[in-house]
Amino acid sequence: MTEPPPLPPLPPLPTPPAPPPEVSALDKHSCPGCGAEAHWNPAKQALVCPYCGTVSPMELASDGSLVKEHDLALALRAIPDSQRGWDQDRTSVQCQSCQAISLFDPARVAQRCDFCGSPSIVPYTKTRHAIYPESLLPFTVSESQVRESIRQWYASRWFAPNKLKKAALTDKVGGVYLPYWTFDAKVFARWTAEAGHYYYETRTVRRNGRTETVQERKVRWVPAAGQISTAFDDELVAATQGIHAALLRKVEPFPTRDLKPYDRGYVSGWVVEQYQLDLVGAAERSRAEMDAKVHAACGRDVPGDTYRNLQVAATYTDQTFKHTLLPVWLLTYDYGRKSYQVVVNGVTGSIAGEQPYSWIKIFFAVLAFIIVALIVFSIADK
Repeated sequence: MTEPPPLPPLPPLPTPPAPPPEVSALDKHSCPGCGAEAHWNPAKQALVCPYCGTVSPMELASDGSLVKEHDLALALRAIPDSQRGWDQDRTSVQCQSCQAISLFDPARVAQRCDFCGSPSIVPYTKTRHAIYPESLLPFTVSESQVRESIRQWYASRWFAPNKLKKAALTDKVGGVYLPYWTFDAKVFARWTAEAGHYYYETRTVRRNGRTETVQERKVRWVPAAGQISTAFDDELVAATQGIHAALLRKVEPFPTRDLKPYDRGYVSGWVVEQYQLDLVGAAERSRAEMDAKVHAACGRDVPGDTYRNLQVAATYTDQTFKHTLLPVWLLTYDYGRKSYQVVVNGVTGSIAGEQPYSWIKIFFAVLAFIIVALIVFSIADK
């Protein structure tokens, strides 16, 4: 009996890929002149020492990496711990009032929340490391420009109390990097609906004892169907807890085509908020917004003058996402018993804010309008 031939040797196991390097959000950048910590300066687009004034040129990642898009479906299944976390050399605190989580250098002592001004801040203990950002938009609007914009904004608040305009509130301005998710997708959608076409019929009616001819509008309904293809690029979903959503929508959009690969120097000396809307929640919110836009686009595609019973079946492909940091200047102030915010886009300079109202000014404005209206009506009657 012959022995069977020996089995061929097993091929060597492939070398597992090296995990992506951990990144630090708020590493210190020492000044080459005096050794103190240098901060990112939006006006000079460089690191500037606040003590001796030495300007250090900004050096981006040496590997020349580009801003990456990540497959959304794969990420929702499993996000490895190697793509989570910040450096340990940093401080995290959470505001007990607005629930915002702020990250900053350990040398800084936080006394108030950067978002709502509340002194009720406590150390934040993570239950799981956050996904780190891989891109950002650096500040380009300087603090002096922001202060002037806020002064002009105050001056244009006609119904604000006079005391508000006299207050030196610009002293409380601070820059913050906010967490955002961006989503891309291609969509193919089929739709069916009933298209309505207006037509008019002439009718004779009696009004006030007189016979009149009127045109009555009616609708002719016919079935309709079609399909559209569209794409979404960098649909923004804010993951901040510290800034009011209505204000952010007013200062958006951000020029995301100018995103830079993440580099620690850009956030040196700045406060960064950690996201509190996770990837799953952000993806759900983005899909809902995309669905609404696709539905509206299909509605515009329906022929005729109006439509009803629109049904849309959409297929999403090439879904990707990014976690990025976007810059805003923030002013939080108290007036009476209420807290207000003013937000400035750190790249475009767009401004939006909240304000108290003087009910005395509003009363006299309404009174003046009524008087003017009565005068106009009296002249018209004559």
